[in-house]
Amino acid sequence: MRHMACLVAAAALCLVMPSGLVRGQAAPAGAAGPRIVIETEKGTVVIQTFPDKAPKTVAHIVNLVKKNFYNAQRIHRVVKGQLVQWGDKMSRDMTYREWWGRSPGGSSGTPIGVAEFAKGLKHKAGSVAMAHSGNPAAADSQMYVALGPAPSLDGKHVIFGQVTEGLDVVRRLVVTDRLTRVSVK
Repeated sequence: MRHMACLVAAAALCLVMPSGLVRGQAAPAGAAGPRIVIETEKGTVVIQTFPDKAPKTVAHIVNLVKKNFYNAQRIHRVVKGQLVQWGDKMSRDMTYREWWGRSPGGSSGTPIGVAEFAKGLKHKAGSVAMAHSGNPAAADSQMYVALGPAPSLDGKHVIFGQVTEGLDVVRRLVVTDRLTRVSVK
């Protein structure tokens, strides 16, 4: 009897895949990608990445997170009701505030090099996309969270993730709020 219970438990475990999905269950878009956890002064934000839609973008951002690139940076741009942006390493220093988001020295120095526009991905509340100054392939470290639909940005900025927890936190962020710690799970 005990042996039978062990076999049943082992069989049940075999049905569960490493992602936590039951075999045969469809994964939502991007569900297999790493999650980026952003701890701010106002709460925590979790971003589900979409490596199936933007593999090079996700790999680039995850690499920067693992190098602690975003730790202690500040929110450098907020367009009320539209977006919240960060990713300029110079935002750690308040004396450079007038240059945040515009300085050539504020990025990681290694652009992604491609613009991975995925069909069907549109800007909506919680969409996470890459910021750039005119050339989507030159996007590097700056990203933003859309606070609502933004059709004027569709096809111009690569969407690589979606906020799954903490959109209320994003909505409360203001310029100079600090990203205390950013990690990958």
